[in-house]
Amino acid sequence: MKHINKSLVAAALAASLLSAPFAMAEKVLRIGHDNKADIMENPAHAFTGVFKNIVETATNGEIKVQVFPSNQLGSAKEHIQMVRDGQLQGTLAPVGPLAGYYPRIGVLDVPFAFSSNAATYEVFDGKFGQTLARDIEGELKDVKVLGFPDTGGFFSVTNSKRPLESLEDFKGLRIRTMTLPTHQKIIQSLGAEAYPLAWGEVYSSLQTGVIDGQMNPIPTVSFAKFNEVQGYLTLTNHLFAPYTFMINKDFYDGLTPEQQAIVSDAVEIALSSNRGLARLIEASNDRGLDGLKAKMKVNALSDDQRQAMRNATQPGVIEYIKETHGDKGTELLELFLAEVDKANQSVYLQ
Repeated sequence: MKHINKSLVAAALAASLLSAPFAMAEKVLRIGHDNKADIMENPAHAFTGVFKNIVETATNGEIKVQVFPSNQLGSAKEHIQMVRDGQLQGTLAPVGPLAGYYPRIGVLDVPFAFSSNAATYEVFDGKFGQTLARDIEGELKDVKVLGFPDTGGFFSVTNSKRPLESLEDFKGLRIRTMTLPTHQKIIQSLGAEAYPLAWGEVYSSLQTGVIDGQMNPIPTVSFAKFNEVQGYLTLTNHLFAPYTFMINKDFYDGLTPEQQAIVSDAVEIALSSNRGLARLIEASNDRGLDGLKAKMKVNALSDDQRQAMRNATQPGVIEYIKETHGDKGTELLELFLAEVDKANQSVYLQ
């Protein structure tokens, strides 16, 4: 009997030793974001869904990814703080909430800067994006920035009054913006009244006439159903404001080099999926521009109209950024403008 007990103890000890590496190796990466839990409807959830699939598969389950969409764990700003505190391991931070922790994100808000979506990807995947990521990390010190997913493309402007074809058309309109001074400066420079408002209040404020309009990418206009309370959509393409995908630095540093490489590869593939879905939504009949055309009056700016709006907004915003963000901000801004100019002039696939 004693021999049997010793054998059982030895077997149990061996089993615990064999299972211990797996228990120690398994890590949980919790990601919070503020959009819908539909991988085929929302670029943010498409990014996290593809990222989750690749990381869990490539690490053989050593890293488990849990995604909490639709602000289940708090607001976008709270998500950032939770990542910094290690309560969450990752989030897709919109520029508005991120500005509360990293004000220099405002250098992205030069209006009418980009000529195409391809140019935006070149800038944020290249030298500027790498510099921006390192600057955010240096400022916050407790996060690792891994990429800049698409929020849905260029910003357009909707309103309930009239088509926007000239600066004159903006006069008297109350346009909702994020709580970003640069966004407010753009709207004011166009001649409208900037009305900062939390995202959760936008639909009801449009519905009741508290505000006349708002600015967001096409997929956001569609899934938020702004067509129900807005009659006009103008394709201004005046801003591109990506998410910043960040994870907790201690969590990242605790990964093995092989796991870090897998996470990096997963981000790259997830970015392609995220951006591709954004373009598909824009082009789809039910959720994209064609679907909105059946419900709203849509107009695009001519080259002359776009240039007039660029002339009215760019100088003041650039000056504001330089004055507000000091030498570091000016240096980052100058790199941004140089890389944007280079990307705008490059020919796709040449």
